[in-house]
Amino acid sequence: MTDTEAIGRLEDLMTLAPELQAPTYRHMDRLYATRTIQRGAQVHPLPAGPAVDVRYRAGDGQFGIDAFMARNRTAGLLAIKDGQVVLERYAMGNDAATRWMSFSVAKSIASTLVGAALHDGLIASLDEPVVRYVPVLAGSAYEGVTLRQVLQMSSGVAWNEDYLDPASDRRRMLRAQLDQDAGAVLAFMATLPRAAPAGTRFNYSTGETYLVGRILASALREPIGDYLSRKIWAPFGMEADAYWQLDAPGGQAFAGSGVNATLRDFGRFGLFILGGGMAGGQRVLPEDWLGEATRADPAQRLAPGTLEGYEPMGYGYQWWTFPSGAQALPELDGGLFAALGIFGQQLYIHPKERLVVAIHSAWPQPVHGPSLVETHALLGALVAALRA
Repeated sequence: MTDTEAIGRLEDLMTLAPELQAPTYRHMDRLYATRTIQRGAQVHPLPAGPAVDVRYRAGDGQFGIDAFMARNRTAGLLAIKDGQVVLERYAMGNDAATRWMSFSVAKSIASTLVGAALHDGLIASLDEPVVRYVPVLAGSAYEGVTLRQVLQMSSGVAWNEDYLDPASDRRRMLRAQLDQDAGAVLAFMATLPRAAPAGTRFNYSTGETYLVGRILASALREPIGDYLSRKIWAPFGMEADAYWQLDAPGGQAFAGSGVNATLRDFGRFGLFILGGGMAGGQRVLPEDWLGEATRADPAQRLAPGTLEGYEPMGYGYQWWTFPSGAQALPELDGGLFAALGIFGQQLYIHPKERLVVAIHSAWPQPVHGPSLVETHALLGALVAALRA
């Protein structure tokens, strides 16, 4: 598709007409300032493996891949098993070269950069206070909150993430973004009140991940996208440049959203995670980072099935976790975790099956329960088919 496609407005991002969703999601650089995440000289190969035919059961019947994509407004579906592509489909005008909006999949990328900064000694400990890195928050509700609590979205600071309520904090944050003032979003975050003691309550907040970006910017002393390029994007071998939304021209990456990349490169990021955080033969993440980042601490009330409104999922360091053992979803036992964004942006990593699944979508609502349930059914059927 060309850059002349009609797209929506940034202020309408949560309520775009269906016909505007796909064109807008693949041309977000026309709506806001961005910074390039540069690829390197080498490309990590994604060889074709044995193609898999999948049929899954949903409430009203049994369906194949084409039906799944049509029913769930899926623009791209990629499955990588043991490093080989076993399923790859595109629709809605997308192809393998399309760079697509990540929404909150970016949160998991940002948290991974915190792990890299820990490994590089740029962050000393997750138990450091947020105000050490963002001193302007001294005296705000973030006084006394640690980096770990922000990563777990358990700061206790009040936040309403409702995407469709014009009065919600998420929508107020979007309006602050529209000012294109580098200090506007942080100033808004400093006004938020406390709702619970730090570390006692999960509350999903894009604002928290914006602060992760501020913490990273302070620790790295270089643009977040440049660090992502230098540590992961280039050495791991991403195929295309990506870009990250900025809070203002020349400003900071909007860490909670706004990474635009190809489906295959999101899949490669999943392979980087699946491989334990190695890129270009070098360790990027601490050896125990991924276990810690995807461990849903019951003491922090983050275990799968305990987060009201998010069942059956739990939460780690900006990664969604899934139940295991007797409570596991069908065929999905084995440490499944995911990066998830609104309108159906999804990256699933299944360590036991050595499987990565990346999905681009344009769901009819920011959070669409039926499509999420249907995706989990598809994943289970995919795992079963690959085992067979």
